[in-house]
Amino acid sequence: MDMREGPERIFDSVATVAEAVDARAAGAAVLAGGTWIMRDPRRGVALPERIVALSKIAELQRVDVLDDRVSIGAAVTHAGLAQAINGLAGLEGLAAAATGAANPAIRRVATVGGNLCTLDFAAADLVPALLALDAQVELMVADGGRILPISTFLAERAVLLKTALLTRVIVPRAATASAHVRLPLRKAGDYPVAIVSVARASGGAIRVAVGSVEPVARRWTALEDELSGKAVTPEETQALAEKTNDFMGRDGIEAEGWYRREVLPALVRRAFAALQKGGAA
Repeated sequence: MDMREGPERIFDSVATVAEAVDARAAGAAVLAGGTWIMRDPRRGVALPERIVALSKIAELQRVDVLDDRVSIGAAVTHAGLAQAINGLAGLEGLAAAATGAANPAIRRVATVGGNLCTLDFAAADLVPALLALDAQVELMVADGGRILPISTFLAERAVLLKTALLTRVIVPRAATASAHVRLPLRKAGDYPVAIVSVARASGGAIRVAVGSVEPVARRWTALEDELSGKAVTPEETQALAEKTNDFMGRDGIEAEGWYRREVLPALVRRAFAALQKGGAA
């Protein structure tokens, strides 16, 4: 579908972040990879009347790997991210999330920013992986930028994204290993029924995040507390997951909420088995 169709539709292709922020402030919807917005008509949603495309903003397509962090531009594709961080210790889970999401055609165009900013997409693979790694996001508005923990961004994004533009994700290189597992079902297509991401910090602390089970991904703090200071086997983590499972599964056409919740302990076992192998699932 041609985004330019329609007498009242405005399509802006900008070259700088400042121009994109101005267009966003004027009410333009953001077009990056377009894998979600282009399917709006199939979901019964009208295409936006004004759209700003980010494809010509070079700084949003960069991945900068530094000693203490990785800075990921919002317009970096899943495929581009996977290539840029392949083999980096501690980021195995994020690499697996980028590599395993959707299908190859989607991964070549779907962006990091789009994965985080699509409000109605509960099955986003990158979100739990970034939560487990304690990532931050940078938002730009007309009067400047701000950096927020990704958990804060997820809780407030419906309001924040009315005016702000997500420009990059900052991932600290504080984890020694991480892993990411997902449960697909044939009738769910490319979308996972449930996702578990785990990361081990240099001091031994464990972070666990879950996606696709509830409408918004979140940390599994009850399980993290149970794991604190303990050396446990993957089988023991499954038992602890069963004990601390406080998730309320969402119903969907591909799976009912009770099923999403019930598969979590087994996914936790798989994730910790992968973590023991250095993040290789």
